[in-house]
Amino acid sequence: MAKNENPKSAPMNFSSMFQIDVPTGRNSKHKEIVAQLLSDIIQLEPGRALKIPLSELPDTKENIRSALNRATRAREIDVATSSDDEYLYIWRT
Repeated sequence: MAKNENPKSAPMNFSSMFQIDVPTGRNSKHKEIVAQLLSDIIQLEPGRALKIPLSELPDTKENIRSALNRATRAREIDVATSSDDEYLYIWRT
């Protein structure tokens, strides 16, 4: 028996796999909408805001805001958002 093996250890709760087989690419479910928003945000003129109908979002405005926040922070783009009952508004700060 090897030193690291403990005969009295509890059974594993989850399955395991070889690390080389672990997928490393990450395509989030919001990738397409976030890419579209980033493209438009970059093109915004100062003093302008995007006006996105909530009915056209593929998920809740909260989830889209979160995904957009992660993407803009990673790219060091400062944006602000607001919303009402019908639209999500996004602009550069």
